[in-house]
Amino acid sequence: MGKCYPTVSEEYLKAVEKCKKKLRGLIAEKNCAPIMLRIAWHSAGTFDVKSKTGGPFGTIKNPEELAHGANNGLDIAVRLLAPIKEQFPIISYADFYQLAGVVAVEVTGGPEVPFHPGREDKPAPPPEGRLPDATKGCDHLRQVFVTQMGLSDKDIVALSGGHTLGRCHKERSGFEGPWTSNPLIFDNSYFKELLSGQKEGLLQLPSDIALLKDPVFLPLVEKYAADEDAFFEDYAEAHLKLSELGFADA
Repeated sequence: MGKCYPTVSEEYLKAVEKCKKKLRGLIAEKNCAPIMLRIAWHSAGTFDVKSKTGGPFGTIKNPEELAHGANNGLDIAVRLLAPIKEQFPIISYADFYQLAGVVAVEVTGGPEVPFHPGREDKPAPPPEGRLPDATKGCDHLRQVFVTQMGLSDKDIVALSGGHTLGRCHKERSGFEGPWTSNPLIFDNSYFKELLSGQKEGLLQLPSDIALLKDPVFLPLVEKYAADEDAFFEDYAEAHLKLSELGFADA
């Protein structure tokens, strides 16, 4: 599906560029790239292609949506980001949270994900239960990403590689630990670790291991483990699609 992006003012574009710099500084200072990527993803990943509800439209700042089980701990991201958002009242929350995710990938050494401004804030949060459940397998991943969001099998595997950043926290998800030995660097080590089997101190969720058991997912895992450039290219495309679900559809 083609996109038809809205036109924003010169002032808005300047604010986005300035805001990017502030976000880079915050992420460097607080080492908070993983939670910035998570808030962007969790904001966008509620999109439902059939009802055209949910998606990256700023609703995640609402206490009601932050209280969803899958968003445990994301109040921290909202709080960290608030002082920057106050400096840029012109920018929608919808754009702001997606920009934070794009910057998080870029400053940790990942690919540059294109960013198109112009998302409008929506008032009502989506219902709970639209985000992926880490305890489930391939059928569930396809139900959420393909049937509900309208993404592809390739997008599922590429986006799973975003787990190269960050760690799980027992009090938030019930799981504990990082996926890779350097959880503040964006690279293809998630796929390398996945193929090399479970190691003490590193995490593999049921939804990660599921990728090894599927005839479509496994070759992509192997491809990305062997070729970081291919992973970066497909990741940037998948992240862009996720960040624009329900936005600027032609």
